[in-house]
Amino acid sequence: MICFPGLSARPVGYGIAVATQVTVFPLFGLHVSVFDNLTIGAVFTLVSIVRSYLLRRQFEAIHLRQISDFTRTGGW
Repeated sequence: MICFPGLSARPVGYGIAVATQVTVFPLFGLHVSVFDNLTIGAVFTLVSIVRSYLLRRQFEAIHLRQISDFTRTGGW
């Protein structure tokens, strides 16, 4: 059950992104096919996954560096 929110967030986000594109694009004079909307949504979803992964790794590295500095200097 713990993985469910993480697993459901991507498809829900993808659906919201595609629905937003279908609604907003025509307001700006952009008329694309359903396939193109689905493809654009997939590209943005992939970018989001990569961004989340890289940020998670960056913050993890910062945290580990802080722990290392703390233990190397003898704590408080």
